[in-house]
Amino acid sequence: MDENSFINIAKKAKETSKRTAVLSSDIKNKALVSMAEALNLHKSEIFEANKIDLEEAALMVQKGEMTQALYNRLKLDENKMRDMVQGIVDISNLEDPIGKILLKRELDEGLILKKISCPIGVLGIIFEARPDVISQISALALKSSNVVILKGGKEAINTNKAIMDVIQKALSSVDGLPEGIITQVFTRDDVAQMLKCDKYIDLIIPRGGNSLVKFIKENTKIPVLGHADGICHLFADESADFNKALNIIIDAKTQYPSACNSVETLLIHKNFPKSHELLAGLKAAGIELVSNPESWHKEYSDKIMSYKFVESVEEAVNHINTYSSGHTDGIITENHANAAYFLSAVDSAGVYHNVSTRFADGFRYGFGAEVGISTNKTHARGPVGLEGLTIYKYTLEGNGNIVKDYAEGKKTFAHKDLL
Repeated sequence: MDENSFINIAKKAKETSKRTAVLSSDIKNKALVSMAEALNLHKSEIFEANKIDLEEAALMVQKGEMTQALYNRLKLDENKMRDMVQGIVDISNLEDPIGKILLKRELDEGLILKKISCPIGVLGIIFEARPDVISQISALALKSSNVVILKGGKEAINTNKAIMDVIQKALSSVDGLPEGIITQVFTRDDVAQMLKCDKYIDLIIPRGGNSLVKFIKENTKIPVLGHADGICHLFADESADFNKALNIIIDAKTQYPSACNSVETLLIHKNFPKSHELLAGLKAAGIELVSNPESWHKEYSDKIMSYKFVESVEEAVNHINTYSSGHTDGIITENHANAAYFLSAVDSAGVYHNVSTRFADGFRYGFGAEVGISTNKTHARGPVGLEGLTIYKYTLEGNGNIVKDYAEGKKTFAHKDLL
């Protein structure tokens, strides 16, 4: 696709976003239900397309051109499809995030200020491997009245096309829904053009590895929401319950090792009484333990985990704040003072007590789905659902009010909150 062609897509998306911003909840929810029903009805065709991508990906893994972790993310099965469909249904049942009055203040008699939620506009989504991203982001974008341009990886091109065909046909059957809310592009050049389109695209969300996210952040003026690394930690404190610790750590490492919320480093208090049994239990679960890693800032995306003994909860917190990617980190302890200190002191998007890091997920948080997990400290942080795809505007209504009256002291502000 040449530069002008992509600019036309982006320009059309911007124009569509003006109509999408005022869609009723009823129309959006009808579109979401139509999407969910269509995906469930046509899942066999989607699985066939995914089978083609998996066969080609398996050859790439054998040649060393693709990691096993990437292959695992590419695979679409009944469980993932069930979650895709249920996620869309859940999103349809959520409260509409648009048009909510976040603040209502009487500046003076008859002079009313409101802060109202509104869509961001046009989202550019660049993702690798995971074809279920299409349905998640399409549903969230639609519910939050945003328009989205999707660019998936070539390793999932057949699956992505199949899913998009089903979604587009479902949306075309809904009266009152503007055409072009969701667009898919396919080439590497499209990515380059997308990153230049700061006039039409309001936010870029990358879903992929460190190199992809780093490249995008370094090559665009458009705001970027996401995370580069998933360096997650668990700390087994001195008072940790052995069975809790073992179960939590095994789940956090083995339930889906290639996920960004899989634990990569285990910290153990030097006085934890069953440290040898804990390490033995982790090895028995198939986890390879590394006591002297090349780097503490390493994402294994496999059943491999670094571990280290620490003197105190303070040392654990310092280690995490030094090496964590700010994604999700947790403490396992029965000491509530240590838990409270940890939850307050660790500077990450998700900080947990006595639970697996694998809970860091929009679906599990009740967001229906997520567009990704953000380690940003502006706008949105952690799993980003509907709320993270909204911004706000201020409206001010009065009756001929002018600033001069207040500047000269003829009138004074009341600043009375009405909500």
